[in-house]
Amino acid sequence: MDLLRAVIIGAEGTPYHDGLFFFDVFFPSDYPYVPPKVYYQSRGLRLNPNLYDNGHVCLSLLNTWSGSKNEKWTPGVSTILQVLVSIQGLILNANPYFNEPGYASKSGTQNGEAKSLKYNEKTFILSVRTMIYTMRKPPKNFEELVEGHFYSRAHDILASCKAYMEGVQVGRFVKGGVRDVDDDGDKNSDKFKADLFGYVKPLVIEFEKIGVKDCQKFMSPTPLKPTTPIPTSLKSTTLKQTHLNSPKPTLLKKLFTLSCF
Repeated sequence: MDLLRAVIIGAEGTPYHDGLFFFDVFFPSDYPYVPPKVYYQSRGLRLNPNLYDNGHVCLSLLNTWSGSKNEKWTPGVSTILQVLVSIQGLILNANPYFNEPGYASKSGTQNGEAKSLKYNEKTFILSVRTMIYTMRKPPKNFEELVEGHFYSRAHDILASCKAYMEGVQVGRFVKGGVRDVDDDGDKNSDKFKADLFGYVKPLVIEFEKIGVKDCQKFMSPTPLKPTTPIPTSLKSTTLKQTHLNSPKPTLLKKLFTLSCF
């Protein structure tokens, strides 16, 4: 097998929660003596310092980033599973701002934490855009997996959007409630809340296309004016009636799916 397509589900407690992130993996002829080559399907969006909008993945285990000998690819020891687990745990983490070179030392400082919160706001917006793009044009042979995933998680995603617009910090909303809310209250910027409001409608439209019911109850009753223009490609409001009553799809195992632990 020379090629593999993997999808990682964003973990709870991160700005990537409930998202699907696709990676194409190529195994060179001298694998496993050298690491595989991994390409991230970014859809033109850079939602992490280690995941470039051109698909490049920066990871020590892939020998595409600096690191100690133990962090580099070790022939006969390192595996593709380790690569995918590292992407999920080390890259798609709760505070991706600190992945940026030189920023890790700012963790725990007032300035660093404030910038991390802002980065998480931006990241969640990009994650929502990725969800919309993925539902509109899922990777080939993953159509049913994409549909089934978002069918089952639509209400959780919309509930988190609503909570964030009401002031819950990005990543702190989990199924069944809110976790670890700070005593000093709402830290989300007005810009973030307004921009997120602008993306909820196209998100609802895509959920309704695959048969998800009762999405409108998550819509904010108070309109907010986005400060950042919504891309034209996301402004479609057309619903295909034939999809509204589609049954819940059966999830298929497609090559490799890594879910959050």
